[in-house]
Amino acid sequence: MPGNTGNAVGSNVTTVNVDALPGQNTLGIAIVHIDFAPYGGLKPPHTHPHATKVLVVMESAPLVGFVSSNHDNNRLFTKVLNKGDVFVFPIGMIHFQLNIGNTPAVAFAGLSSQNPGVITIANTVFGSDPPINLDVLTKAYMLDKNAVQYL
Repeated sequence: MPGNTGNAVGSNVTTVNVDALPGQNTLGIAIVHIDFAPYGGLKPPHTHPHATKVLVVMESAPLVGFVSSNHDNNRLFTKVLNKGDVFVFPIGMIHFQLNIGNTPAVAFAGLSSQNPGVITIANTVFGSDPPINLDVLTKAYMLDKNAVQYL
């Protein structure tokens, strides 16, 4: 049964990790099922600090990508995937998936940790509790204070 993609980003992730299935403890694996709304369903930029992810597309055509490290000049690697294609997101790299197909997209991903963790970049930076100091964010993102407060 497809997940509910009727949210702000148009995607739904069903995770099977050690929290959902304690029998995975010490196995070093997790799996996710991702549903994307037609054209525009998004898994926003995020990272898995404890795992490499291998994504397999089952339906539609997502645009996927990741950004390399500062040491590698923050290069962007992207590819439009089709049904049956596979893409690897290295551990800790910021990455995203965007459905550019006109039909719902479905993908499965295997992660190399029983607890891969997930850090959604915008939520973490602009939604921390307590908030990050406004001066830090305005300088780091070269935005005025009103823009940062809006975010």
